[in-house]
Amino acid sequence: MSHIDVATLAAAMDQTLLKPTVGPAAGHAWIAANADHGFASLCVSPFLVDAAAELLAISGTAVCSVCGFPLGYSTSAAKADEARDLVRRGCIEVDMVMNFAALLDGDHALVERDVRAVVDAVRDAGEGRCLVKVILETGHLSDDLIARGSEIAVTAGADFVKTSTGFGPRGASAADVRIMRATVGPDIGIKAAGGIRDLATALVMLDAGADRLGTSAGLEILAEADAAGM
Repeated sequence: MSHIDVATLAAAMDQTLLKPTVGPAAGHAWIAANADHGFASLCVSPFLVDAAAELLAISGTAVCSVCGFPLGYSTSAAKADEARDLVRRGCIEVDMVMNFAALLDGDHALVERDVRAVVDAVRDAGEGRCLVKVILETGHLSDDLIARGSEIAVTAGADFVKTSTGFGPRGASAADVRIMRATVGPDIGIKAAGGIRDLATALVMLDAGADRLGTSAGLEILAEADAAGM
């Protein structure tokens, strides 16, 4: 991906603000400052979705938020309700956390039901227009479970599989992304997230097969790319 230009790089990024200490005023200012840089989405805390939907209404940037975040162990009904509410408030993309505790425990039927509940809620509320990304939290998983979790997410109707919340034991790795891509094939999106703070790491993840990058350092990465003449 060394030939990628700045605009294409921006369009592959979900610029993210999920810090638990950022309140409404700082959140609104951040959304306004990031609205016009060509990012695929701004991924914000659920309570900031209303502001993001208003501020991004005339931009080409989607509103994204999180569901069952960051531990994934909410009930499926609670996740579905949360996801439905996010879409009704203006989310176009919902990043849900898989019940990775159930995945680790071998209850893969529960995992599939959990993902499907959110997918169905988002499809219904968004009239089929919205994307669901499923976060596996790969830092807790073996290679085999990364593959199995990816398979389950796709079977349940997810549009993307995603590596990490950024709150787990580690962030994304190129190895995680390669396992996911080998598992889901070319038609399902892959989002690498967690620890992507510079241009070199971003390019490694794209080279490994990621379609989307989740990062809180999008502006800094774009500045690096611009300085490099991309």
